[in-house]
Amino acid sequence: MNTDRYQSPLSERYASREMQFLFSPDMKFRTWRRLWIALAETEKELGLGITEEQIQEMKAHQDDINYEVAKEREKLVRHDVMSHVYAFGVQCPKAKPIIHLGATSCYVGDNTDMIIMAEALRLVKKKLVNVIAQLAEFAKKYRDLPTLAFTHFQPAQPTTVGKRATLWAQEFLMDLEDLDYVLSTLKLLGSKGTTGTQASFLELFDGDQSKVDQIDPLIAKKMGFSACVPVSGQTYSRKTDTRVLNVLAGIAASAHKMSNDIRLLQHLKEVEEPFEKNQIGSSAMAYKRNPMRSERIASLARYVLCDALNPAITSSCQWFERTLDDSANKRLSVPEGFLAVDGILDLCLNVTDGLKVYPKVIEKHLMAELPFMATANIMMDAVKAGGDRQELHEKIRTLSMEAGRRVKEEGADNNLLDLIAQDPSFGMTLEELKKSMDPARYVGRSREQVDAFVEHTVRPVLEANKELLGVKAEINV
Repeated sequence: MNTDRYQSPLSERYASREMQFLFSPDMKFRTWRRLWIALAETEKELGLGITEEQIQEMKAHQDDINYEVAKEREKLVRHDVMSHVYAFGVQCPKAKPIIHLGATSCYVGDNTDMIIMAEALRLVKKKLVNVIAQLAEFAKKYRDLPTLAFTHFQPAQPTTVGKRATLWAQEFLMDLEDLDYVLSTLKLLGSKGTTGTQASFLELFDGDQSKVDQIDPLIAKKMGFSACVPVSGQTYSRKTDTRVLNVLAGIAASAHKMSNDIRLLQHLKEVEEPFEKNQIGSSAMAYKRNPMRSERIASLARYVLCDALNPAITSSCQWFERTLDDSANKRLSVPEGFLAVDGILDLCLNVTDGLKVYPKVIEKHLMAELPFMATANIMMDAVKAGGDRQELHEKIRTLSMEAGRRVKEEGADNNLLDLIAQDPSFGMTLEELKKSMDPARYVGRSREQVDAFVEHTVRPVLEANKELLGVKAEINV
């Protein structure tokens, strides 16, 4: 650990090693070499005088990058791509004359960025699918447990604990749809030349348009993509980064909403995030069990939501075929967006895998409010017995306000049922009224909605992505 220089918390505390590797120098420069090999193979296949021996020499040194040679060369020429072209050539003397032939720096730089973003989206997808799977299991487990619902954080008609979890899962499913769409439409830059016209390749192939037309499709296939962008300037459109970061921002927003709900529920002591045996909640207050995982989700999510502005502004500011005011921003905003979302999803996996539910507390809170919510049913029963609907509505309104006053001003229990039983207009005994206090009567179709959602919405998604299931996360608390 270096204690004398800044270390990014995203690498030190939050993001997984797998995501960190995708944005590492090693991943970048190995991909550069793969792209140089793909270009040389393509040029050979289309008739340029490149030998199989040269290509095999390049392949032999694809991964053993001589970083010190590249570093020393960059001090001299001040150009990272040409420094690595030189270093590759030192290892491949036979292939040296044809490495990077006809290409620009953006051939390796931009195509590598696209390849890394695609791989990073696949890792995000794997974790996102597992968060959805865990929420679906939680929803099924608690499909029947009635709980107070809230609108405006005020007690409202009951739902179930499981039904509430489907609301979290549904937003993550929307994020998965967006991710799948963007991932399916990502295209490589290909090899377009200095201003996107492929003029250098037209020169290399003596004006043969048909051969130039084949370059990008061949490179795309070799690098595992369906296609390259049809037109470009020197770079791929920076709007692509905007689309990708917007997917990450959507995931962050969904995670933030869920984490806020969990924090509020933990305050109510109804639901609690995992809390380890030896975990300390507060340095001063030994009894505290703070929802630090959910708070961290919210904190990182806000960062991602703000970070998503960077590529949007960058894409709007590119002049003509390219400017370089994108580079420094991209180096920060894209990797950090992915690393932060990776940390968020690891936290979500950890939290949803270990949520603790306290049914007795939930029941206590629900029963304290249920008499108010049962008044509509009580009124309907009284009308069926011959009462006047308008008269009964006014009486219930008056009695409810009195019961509410006692609860809030005197700290007394809710005595609304006693007040209704004492009023002859309703013609109902206290015992009869208490029979109407079964919470299951007031959760509507919560259970059926959970079952239908898990079976018809979640299950097909999990089945389609079953090879991604089984991920667990370790977090740095």
